[in-house]
Amino acid sequence: MSTVVVSHMLAGSGADIWYPALRAEFTAAGHHVVIPDLPDPQAPDADAWLKAITAVTDPAQAPDTVLVGHSLGSVNLLRLLARHDTERFGPYAGLVLVAGMAKEVGYEPLAPFFAPAFDWARIRSAAPAVRVLHAADDPVTGAATPEHLMSFARDLGATVTLLPTGGHFPTTGTPLTELPQASRLVRELLPATAAAPTTGVADGGAL
Repeated sequence: MSTVVVSHMLAGSGADIWYPALRAEFTAAGHHVVIPDLPDPQAPDADAWLKAITAVTDPAQAPDTVLVGHSLGSVNLLRLLARHDTERFGPYAGLVLVAGMAKEVGYEPLAPFFAPAFDWARIRSAAPAVRVLHAADDPVTGAATPEHLMSFARDLGATVTLLPTGGHFPTTGTPLTELPQASRLVRELLPATAAAPTTGVADGGAL
């Protein structure tokens, strides 16, 4: 049995959108799924979110754990990985970033989540296998979407799955109760079925 830890989006909870379906799928397959409700989701504090996700993530189980971050939750996991003691505990089995951000997106209240600058080398050593799921019409990353995706590919060695539509999975107000593309990426990284890490950018599929 492996563990899947999910860090949810801004203004979200573990019971929202496609998270319950992901939990049900991997729980049924015999895995342990943890999706904590992060504090003050409408007005999050970077330190509080990092503390909350750290509290439910056992570093000693890192080699058997896949981390899944959605939107701001992705940034939260990047901070977690930057603090991970890889030499002592070994790297995480994998990291999935759904509609993630590699840098600030112009929303000042969230600026503390992006400071200081990411230590990409340390993050990459803590999670050598990274998958990214993004939509070309994501309104949060907008015109800078290629920059975010290239940063993940270049700095983390990530394989990027780029869908032509999907918004921010979802865009605000859009119901989305399942996200099979995210589940597929998690399955790729689970220790029993993980594929060899690759690097690239794909339009609608992974390279």
